[in-house]
Amino acid sequence: MTFSKILFYFCLSFIGGIFIASFFKVSLPFSLSILILALFIISVFPKSQNLLVLGFCVLFFAFGIFRFQNYFSKIQSQEIKNFVGKEISIFGTIEEEPVIREKSIVFPVKTEIGKILIKAKRYPEFEYGEKVKITGILKEPETKDSFNWKNYLLKDGILVEMDFPEIKETGEKFGNPIKRFSIFLKKKIEEAIKQNLPPLHSALLKSLLFGEEQDLPFEWKEKLNQTGVRHIAAVSGMNITIISSLILSFLLFLGLWRHHAFYLSIFLISFYVLMIGAPSSAIRAAIMGILFLTAQHFGRIASGERSVVFSATLMLLFNPLLLRYDIGFQLSFLAILGIIYFYQFFFEKLRKFPKTIREGLSSTLSAQIFTFPILIYNFGQISLISPLTNLLILPLLPVITILGFVFSFFGTILQPIGSFLSFPSWFLLSYLLKVVDLFSKIPFSFLALKVNFLFLLVSYSLLVFLALHLNKKFSQPIFLRQ
Repeated sequence: MTFSKILFYFCLSFIGGIFIASFFKVSLPFSLSILILALFIISVFPKSQNLLVLGFCVLFFAFGIFRFQNYFSKIQSQEIKNFVGKEISIFGTIEEEPVIREKSIVFPVKTEIGKILIKAKRYPEFEYGEKVKITGILKEPETKDSFNWKNYLLKDGILVEMDFPEIKETGEKFGNPIKRFSIFLKKKIEEAIKQNLPPLHSALLKSLLFGEEQDLPFEWKEKLNQTGVRHIAAVSGMNITIISSLILSFLLFLGLWRHHAFYLSIFLISFYVLMIGAPSSAIRAAIMGILFLTAQHFGRIASGERSVVFSATLMLLFNPLLLRYDIGFQLSFLAILGIIYFYQFFFEKLRKFPKTIREGLSSTLSAQIFTFPILIYNFGQISLISPLTNLLILPLLPVITILGFVFSFFGTILQPIGSFLSFPSWFLLSYLLKVVDLFSKIPFSFLALKVNFLFLLVSYSLLVFLALHLNKKFSQPIFLRQ
């Protein structure tokens, strides 16, 4: 048994421990009994490699449980939750770029006694890294339209909110200078997009590039929901994963050598994350996407899955709450696994299409099939025409992304150049809007579907069984071959 394979099993065990602790209440006696069992196996069978590996797997499983419980307890012990329902005045630093809405702005503030999610008036505007003094009444996050807002904030270590407090600037600025610079570039690009595209096209491109939907009309948000492509209007883990895979195919189509296309793909993904303000969710998804591309370039399918598991383990080591509470992490993880195990199947079935189109469609369908159950579980809805609309739209995402950044980047330097280069983006966005509008008018194309955790377990058990079967049939995907 190779070292990488042993490490792979250890990582899976660690993730398994976090999974169990995330969804089930694990008592201290049970955790200690697992730890004792692990130490017993390791000490009694030191000369048997298989039993020794098993013992360490049990040990890492126990470590996963303890890591989740320790991290969760640390967040829950924040002193700030003791002031819920009371008015307080406190100093803090704005931890992320404020999200601008129609009549308000939202941003997290890190204080000495915990984090607060602030909802403030639209003006004056505040910036990432600013130190401010806030005065207001703290409250607990509430469930919104069956969406567990409290759990969503929990992954970021936020236990409390404050609506429309009094905010005073101190004039001090902190934070990461690279992130501050990336946010500055993002704002410049947004200005160039607004100047060179019609309002609807501009709003859609901003949604595609930055995940900002505030300028997108409610009517069009509903159309995106009905056609099953709402995820394109968010910088999700699945989107970055699909884009990571499709960019490589797109660059190869342009005639680049595979070696050059690989490094350019990594640069473009990194540049993309930088341009959208480097939010934590996008950074995590980009890391997984880049590691997957690295596995494509240097390894085989086994190293592809191991790279994904290793990167997931590192992220969960720093924040074990991601596994349960971060849908973006779940989507990026599952989308990459889908591409690893189902790509070759779709590539063989789509042999009538040209190679470049086959590669794009295969990546898209592979990611979709592995993320489909968790999307239903989290959002409680299903679009019956989603596979078709995604086929018509997703292969164009890398092209729209690249062209959008090209024209907006040059538009920040010289407006006439940006205006000239914006035409291809306008054309592709018009096509996308036309597809969404056309398919949203099809009756009975959208169903509300309530499913439970059992549905998730059964669905992924079947998908894993199918993946293992396909892995035996197709030894190695074409895009992983040297």
